[in-house]
This record gives sequence, structure tokens and C-alpha cells, in this order.
Amino acid sequence: MRSGRNRAAESFSGGRGAVILLNQERRVSAVSSPLWRDRVRTVGAARLAATAGAVVVVLGLVAAPAAATGGGVQWSDCPPEVSAPRGTGCARLAVPLDYADPSGKQLDLLLSAAGSLDAPEVLVVNPGGPGESGIGTPKQVVASMSPELRDRYLVVGFDPRGVGASSPVDCGDALLPVPMPPDDPADARQEQARVKLARTIADTCVRRAGDLVRHITTQDAARDLDRIRAALGKDRLDYLGYSYGTKLGATYATMFPERAGKMVLDSVVDPTVGGYQQGFEQDPVLQHRAEQFFAWVAKHDATYHLGTTGARVSQYWQGLRGDVTAKPVEGKVGGAELDHMLASTMYTDTSWPTLASAVSRYHAGEPGGLTSAAAQLAQSGVDGPQLAYNCADDKWPADWATWHADTTRAAAKAPLFAWLNTWFSAPCAFWRAPAAPPLKIGSGTVPPVLLVQAKDDRPPR
Repeated sequence: MRSGRNRAAESFSGGRGAVILLNQERRVSAVSSPLWRDRVRTVGAARLAATAGAVVVVLGLVAAPAAATGGGVQWSDCPPEVSAPRGTGCARLAVPLDYADPSGKQLDLLLSAAGSLDAPEVLVVNPGGPGESGIGTPKQVVASMSPELRDRYLVVGFDPRGVGASSPVDCGDALLPVPMPPDDPADARQEQARVKLARTIADTCVRRAGDLVRHITTQDAARDLDRIRAALGKDRLDYLGYSYGTKLGATYATMFPERAGKMVLDSVVDPTVGGYQQGFEQDPVLQHRAEQFFAWVAKHDATYHLGTTGARVSQYWQGLRGDVTAKPVEGKVGGAELDHMLASTMYTDTSWPTLASAVSRYHAGEPGGLTSAAAQLAQSGVDGPQLAYNCADDKWPADWATWHADTTRAAAKAPLFAWLNTWFSAPCAFWRAPAAPPLKIGSGTVPPVLLVQAKDDRPPR
């Protein structure tokens, strides 16, 4: 099989006006997830190779540059409170809180850059989420580039509005109990307790965010992208987006088609399906991935000793789930935390040994392994930025009976994940902030966009 880079390059050069979908056989996943912030994938950077000239020089990394690459951006050291890789420069850019009042209150976006300041072009990147910080992404993308691309592009990332160092939506630290109540309710009382928690999360997040929450939408973020383009002194935006970043890129291309340049969208979010329905489409694929995980653990039974078949490992998992629900490990890891750990390992096979080892240690009488793994893999708090974008970008049912009926049906096919997914998005049923106006992605004259998709990927929400 030809490499993904060659296939993408050939497709990208296939002519103007075409939207191309690749379905590559690779086992990585970087899709938008309602449960977990995305892992950054750097494979997409190579897809720009067909669009760059063949000029070869050694890369010079940004190191607190003082000069701008064009426009009004001045790069300097990243703020000490920001976790930025070495060789990354940062800058601030003011954008309107409300684009209907562009001269009114402003927000400061934090930008980052890696690569050569002498590069003639700029590539703006977004790792996904929504709610994922993009400050470290440029360095990761640069590391994946060919020498030709390194010479061609300065790579720029950013924290979108409401995220990280760009006026973050902060829902507070004490909303989720430890351990969490079970995800799949045993009775109506347990379900209503979780509904009450979802309402509390929504009310608290909206109240704490104030005016900001009315302007945390993908359309607002796309307008910010255009401000970034202008500040960098570019007539067109060259863009690489992963997962939710594909939705942001598609939104930008729809809203600003005349300013969209070379665009690569990797692990594509379907913009025609709303968040509520996408969640239920995601559930059976998560279930399938879990079955693959159980089969993998069984294949390596000499290491993990949890069962010689996938069915036996699954049976052990269900028993473990019941045990820790009844008696949480060290008072911290119950059934819900176990569910979260499993869901987080569905991104990529590389995380499977971490969870399998933790469960194996528990089986051998070392419960501390689960506690350590939970600290690494389980949800530790409410992801305010992700909720703000998800809830505002779509219309969600306000009638809980609809959620209950649809989740009950989904649980028949995906018992491990249906309720878990529902509880993550449940605050959107009670989100008291205006939704974004409808936008038909791809309407009008949209420039050529390269779409890249993997097999065994998690469908986004």
C-alpha cells in the first residue's frame, strides 16, 4: 500500500474545486470527543506537501522572536504560567467579544508559533476539542514536517476564545463528586440525581462565564481565525485542523470562502449531524472498540492474566465494575471512573497497556494501580470550554423524557457507553445561553479542501 502522504499528495493535486475524502487504513484517532479532550495528531502536516515548493533549508525554531512575520503580531517569550514547549514563541491578539459590536469589549487570544521566522508562508493549526489548547501544537506539527515544509511555513497555534489562556470558561472545581455516581442508573431515583447534577453544572457554568458564554461558538472562533489571518499579514488562511478543528476549518471556509487558502482537515467531524444525534452514533463504535480492547487483552493473557478470550475479559471487566461501584478503590475509583478510563483508551491502541496493566495489578491484589491509572485517564472535572462550544453550536432536546428514551435504546447496543455519553452532554439540556445561528456548512462557493479520515476512528459528537 502506498503511504498516506503520497496518497494525500496525489489527491490534493487532483484539480481545483474538488472536495476529496480519503479513508486511510491507520489505527490512530483524533476525532472530536464529547468525553475527553483530543490527543494531538501530527500526521496531517504531511498532507500539505503537495502544495509547497521544493526549497530545502535547515529549520530554525522560534525562540522568543522579536520580529513579526507580517501584519501586527509581535512574538516574544510565552507567559510563564503557560505550558509551552521549548522553542515556542507567543503573542497576544485582541478580538471583539461580540462581533456585532466590534469596537466594544475585547478579548485577548494567546497565539503561539514554531518554525522559521523567515518562512514565506504561515500555517495556522487547531488540535480539536472543542476546548483544547493549541499552544503546544505548532511544535508538534513542525516535528512532523518535511524539510521542504519546514522552510515554507511558520506554524501558528492559538487558544480559542474561552480556552486556556484566552479568557477560559471556568465552571469551578467542586461540581463533580468523588467518586462519581454510577453512569447507568439502577432506578429512577439515581437517574434524577444525575439529571439534577447536570442542571447544576449548566447553571454554574453559565453563571460563572457571564457575558462570555453568549459568544463561545464555532462561528465566533471562525471570525477570530480571520482576525489571526489579518494580523499575520496574509490574504488567505492556510489551515490544518484535527477533529473538532475540521469543523472550525469548514466553518471558516463557509463564512470566508474568498480568504480560505490551502486547507487540510484530518479526522473529519460531520457538520450535517447535530451533537445530540452524533452522540448516539458514537456509542456503538465505542462498544466495538471496547470489544477490540478486550480481545487484545486476551491475546496477551500471559502478561495480564485476565482471561484467554475477549468474552472472558469482558466478563471480568463487568465484575470489576460491580465491585468498585459497591466499594470504590481508596474511596476514589468507582464504576463511573472505570467507565471514563475505558472511554479514554478508545482513542488509540497505544494507551491500552496502561489500563490493562492497572486492571491486572488490581487482580493481583494491588489496587493502587487503578488509582494511579484513574489520575491519568479518568475525567477529573467539568470541561467548561468544551461544554460551552457543544451546547451553543447545536439545539439540544429540553425534554428529559426524550434523552431517557433515546439513551435506553442506545444502551441495548452499547451498554458500556450510552449513559456515559449522555451524562457528559446532559448539561446542554439546561444550558441557558443562546445557540449559534444556523449555518449550512459548504453553502456557497467553498474552495478546495482536503479531507483525511482513518479507519477504526471514533465518530465525533
